[in-house]
Amino acid sequence: MPILYSVVARGTIILAKHAACVGNFEEVTAKILAKIPPDNDKLTYSQGPYLFHYICEDRLIYMCITDDDFQRSRAFLYLNEIKRRFLAVYGPGAQTAVAYAMNTEFGHVLANEMKHYSESKDLDRLSKVHGELDELKDIMVKNIDNIAMRGERLELLVNKTENLSANVCKNMLTT
Repeated sequence: MPILYSVVARGTIILAKHAACVGNFEEVTAKILAKIPPDNDKLTYSQGPYLFHYICEDRLIYMCITDDDFQRSRAFLYLNEIKRRFLAVYGPGAQTAVAYAMNTEFGHVLANEMKHYSESKDLDRLSKVHGELDELKDIMVKNIDNIAMRGERLELLVNKTENLSANVCKNMLTT
């Protein structure tokens, strides 16, 4: 199934969009954009038969809407390509642009890439590998965060042990 709708936004301000078919995409998108935190993140929301995939980076949100049987990894390949192309063309200028400022020019890019990523058979293997790599990267980042937290707790435990040892030594010397 195809990518139905795609948008590039800064918070709730839509900079460029394209719809492959008729629907209430703008209404739904406005509600979802309002709920996306400004943190750098990527996520998929599910609502009925649709999936809402997004990447949020530096306050810019790259989002697409697909049917629920569209591969998540393929959607994120598409979003990463859109992000790369958008930043290559507009760079930091997107941080201050007004609503729909890039729609005329970048809407065509969205349309072409939506068609390419919806129809290309070559992307199946690539999207599977990319998806597995992304999952592995996410797991590794979480593991590194957990190790860092354990290291901090271990350091705190060592400090408490040293303090306890010093107090015991003082008490033994005074008695």
